Amino acid sequence: MDRVYNQGVCGPFVHQIDPVIGEIASIYLWWYGASYTIGLLGAFFWIKRVRASLDYDLRSVYALTIFLCLGVLLGGRIVEVIFYEWPYYRNNLWHIAAIWIGGMSTHGVLLGAAASVWLFCRSRGKAFLPIADQLAIAGAYIMGMGRLGNFIDGQIAGSITDVCWAVQFPDLEGFRHPVVLYDGLKNLLLVPVLLFIGSRRPPRGVVLGHFILWYGFLRIFVDLFREYRTDLLGLPPGQEFNILMSIVGLTLIMWAHKTQSREQSPD
Repeated sequence: MDRVYNQGVCGPFVHQIDPVIGEIASIYLWWYGASYTIGLLGAFFWIKRVRASLDYDLRSVYALTIFLCLGVLLGGRIVEVIFYEWPYYRNNLWHIAAIWIGGMSTHGVLLGAAASVWLFCRSRGKAFLPIADQLAIAGAYIMGMGRLGNFIDGQIAGSITDVCWAVQFPDLEGFRHPVVLYDGLKNLLLVPVLLFIGSRRPPRGVVLGHFILWYGFLRIFVDLFREYRTDLLGLPPGQEFNILMSIVGLTLIMWAHKTQSREQSPD
């Protein structure tokens, strides 16, 4: 770009971060994987902390964490392959399992996590909404850490810009919006918001509903700085998911409050 940046105030960043932490026995350790590992460990410790209120023993906490990890990996990968990169993987089927090629879809991560928690609750005879409310808080943390991993890996560049915090990503021309950091900051800021909502003892499902609503609604604006291919109704796949999440989250909040009012009303 031709713009001259004021380096005394701020300046563009040329991304030269090595995405590989190190190598052990010919196995590469990636920052992207480490970021999700840290996020999932955070979820484990959070569930362990609140397990008494959920009537979960320690064995159930470990089992739920395994379900959650599998759901995150499978859901994130499946949605990424089918909705975002199918033209490539259709001709390279052997790369579908190579999760280090192309990464995972964040919307798929959320869908996979929700499905795995539902399956866990169904198999153990546990109520879904109480644990889903707690995992919504952990989920915001996981998604925030995952976005940091995306940035270190040089993934998900935004549109070209001349803002002073622009980033030049590997193999891309021009300085671009670091949208992955915008989204990561948004996710991490949801954590204290959800903690505050949960502290007010809302009806079951409200914390989850707020997570779904604000994750999707706020990301609509973050994704305006991305370069997407358009799809249904002239919208990119990510925006379609964002709009759907906003609707689902708002509906869940309204349903939860309506259900509580019905239960508390005299016969």
